[in-house]
Amino acid sequence: MGIYSVELYLQVRLACADGMSQRAAAKRFNVSRDTVRKMLSFSSPPGYRRQSVPQRPKLDGFVAIIDGWLEGDRSVPRKQRHTAKRVFDRLRTEHGFTGGYTIIKDYIREREQRSREMFVPLAHPAGDAQADFGEALVEIGGVEQKAYFFALDLPHSDACYVRAYPAAVAEAWVDGHVHAFAFFGAVPRSIVYDNDRCLVTKILPDGTRQRATLFSAFLSRVLIGSWRSYSIRSMPG
Repeated sequence: MGIYSVELYLQVRLACADGMSQRAAAKRFNVSRDTVRKMLSFSSPPGYRRQSVPQRPKLDGFVAIIDGWLEGDRSVPRKQRHTAKRVFDRLRTEHGFTGGYTIIKDYIREREQRSREMFVPLAHPAGDAQADFGEALVEIGGVEQKAYFFALDLPHSDACYVRAYPAAVAEAWVDGHVHAFAFFGAVPRSIVYDNDRCLVTKILPDGTRQRATLFSAFLSRVLIGSWRSYSIRSMPG
């Protein structure tokens, strides 16, 4: 598997955690199914993992003792549990430890990070949508070429509309929305976007997004026209 950005890694894991199949995720993010499986198998991207176990010759012989104390702490009140300082003092007094305090503190911190479970709550109310552009290699007339596909999905129901274009330009964004709205027979209550340059021309110091002219005009048509009861918002990050 190649080196992928942390953002893509997170997007794939969150999408699959939200119910998207590995096959769908591979198509959605333009990566292989094997890559998706590997992304789901680790807690961090391979490019960010330590390549070898750190060597701590003065600590290695005492790791089992430390782990035993910390495991025992699970059954006692928090105030009675071992701090790094208490572990350090006991190792020196009871087991002749000659290493420094810092390696004890670092080991306990890393151990806690490995054992900590992370949960990202995901909730998608009915009527909320997400829209983005992706890339894929297609064969047209026997010639392999790159195509750009507009995708608008409704996470609450997993309904999705996809349409391919020769380029991911502002006109394609607008055309994709028009066809998606016709396909669903309605306009979503809200749509979350990434900060695509076709949609957002500038992020101001206060975090406000300055929309592209064509996209702003499209939003005005949607909001003021026959779908005035709906709103569309852009992703804040």
